[in-house]
Amino acid sequence: MKVFSLALLTLLLAAIWTGSQGVSFRSPYSMCCYQNMFVQKKIPAFIIRSYQMTPSHCSRKAVRVELRNGRNICVDPEESWLQQYQQKKLISTST
Repeated sequence: MKVFSLALLTLLLAAIWTGSQGVSFRSPYSMCCYQNMFVQKKIPAFIIRSYQMTPSHCSRKAVRVELRNGRNICVDPEESWLQQYQQKKLISTST
């Protein structure tokens, strides 16, 4: 029983420490987009919070879009509406 309690305490302390250090045990592949995650329709600009390209190790190029409600979706970087949105954002942040 003492060994179990000690192991549980150790895991709890490790979880608290990694949380305070900003360390994540998530796989870098969690930033990748897979076929069932893609959205084909145009997303209105006002509900987009942020976006970023997926890392180079991912099997499919994509843009991960975070919506204002916290949901993440994936969009093909060749989508014309996304390219227009990115251009507008680029222009608005450079002026």
